[in-house]
Amino acid sequence: MIDPVSSFAINFVAVLGGIFLFIFVVGLIAALIIYQIDKHQTKQTIRRNYPLFGRFRYLFEHVGEFFRQYFFAQDREEMPFNRAQRSWVYRAAKDVDNTIAFGSTRDLRIPGTYFFLNCPFPTLKEDAAKTQPTRIGPYCEKPFDAKSFFNISGMSYGALSKPAVLALANGAREAGCWMNTGEGGLSPHHLAGGCDIVCQIGTAKYGVRNGDGLMSDEKLREKAAIEQVRMFEIKLSQGAKPGKGGMLPAEKVCKEIAAIRGIPEGEASISPNRHPEVASIDDLLDMVNHVREVTGKPVGFKMVLGSTDWLDQFCEAIISRGIEQAPDFITLDSSDGGTGAAPMPLMDSVGLPLRESLPALVNKLIMHGLRDRIRIIASGKCINPTDVAATLCLGADFCVSARGYMFALGCIQALQCNKNTCPTGITTHDKDLQRGLVPEDKSVRVMNYHNHLVNEVEMIAHSCGVSEPRKLKRKHAAIVIDSGRSVPLDILYPEF
Repeated sequence: MIDPVSSFAINFVAVLGGIFLFIFVVGLIAALIIYQIDKHQTKQTIRRNYPLFGRFRYLFEHVGEFFRQYFFAQDREEMPFNRAQRSWVYRAAKDVDNTIAFGSTRDLRIPGTYFFLNCPFPTLKEDAAKTQPTRIGPYCEKPFDAKSFFNISGMSYGALSKPAVLALANGAREAGCWMNTGEGGLSPHHLAGGCDIVCQIGTAKYGVRNGDGLMSDEKLREKAAIEQVRMFEIKLSQGAKPGKGGMLPAEKVCKEIAAIRGIPEGEASISPNRHPEVASIDDLLDMVNHVREVTGKPVGFKMVLGSTDWLDQFCEAIISRGIEQAPDFITLDSSDGGTGAAPMPLMDSVGLPLRESLPALVNKLIMHGLRDRIRIIASGKCINPTDVAATLCLGADFCVSARGYMFALGCIQALQCNKNTCPTGITTHDKDLQRGLVPEDKSVRVMNYHNHLVNEVEMIAHSCGVSEPRKLKRKHAAIVIDSGRSVPLDILYPEF
């Protein structure tokens, strides 16, 4: 006689065997169906020649980009940001020990590598000066005294999720830096944090457009009446897609975003490749001055520099009008800037990198006596202290970052920004994915990242013998050139 325990065990094994057999039969039938589908389809050669097994090629291609960063790429190999760069941001955002041991893993021979030229008698801690606010728009009715030299670059609500915008806005308030709305318009979530806001006006005029898609003075006044809105930035172009307007997929254009932007719900949001009314230097200056007159606040423009031969005409036009009609600032983006979606030829091959365009722009302004009038904001791949300090050496007054602050929010560089499937909830409107991003927690990380970066740029400045970062000059840094040798920036890019 079989005891109850043995009987149960036999029955359990029999049931389990039946389940496995069922799964095997179903799997075999599914494999035969897929085999026939692959063998007779005509769109993919690999699947047609190698039915069923050919599918693994596409699977490995898809998952490969996620596995490479963890198992195969070295700390300094990945693009656009390597593991060493991201790890610094993560540690700074979490406010944990950011020191390293044994020696640098950075290859110091690669062209474009920056060195800072320390002096024999660095600035003592007690002699260090606190970075003072810098005024933007001295001729405006309401100029802006910006507290920090490191701020949040333009990222639209729509491209970013609601929790991400809330976390950035609250973190910016605590850090004392500004936040740029991006071209998607000013949303209630930008304002909810209580931080200083730079309101960007893109080529589609989202948030400040009338029914015909033209700029509305009434809506400009509405935005300017909000105390938190400190400046307006006219976007001409950005580094990742110069000559191409913003792109927001239809699945991201929900009812709220459509209302904020003033566009139809559920339709892809594609901005024009330039402002239709801005076809010349005079048109640009007219637009800058019109927005400034309507709002009473500082106005500038954002661009990525390619051709430089127009800069002399630009400066001469300002001088002929009077320096009070100059833009209050220029945001200069780099050709290696980022975005949620852009055509590869523009992202890879158009525009100048910041290390070339920034000294060119600054030199032109110096030549024409406009450098003190126009503030320069540098943008594009500036996420670590080295990059930010280098832009200050090259002549920038401020530096802004988008992807650095995204890493502070928890971005893992999954490269899903344009697919509404961001696994960290930053660039998706999928509520299940957004759940992992808690604004109250991430806002603290945004503040920590800002503060650590500012402190370490100050440390570099003190090593170079100056009391605070804005006193860094080209003579304080060198850059590696193609020969593998470094050249001081004041020799490579002499000031005129």
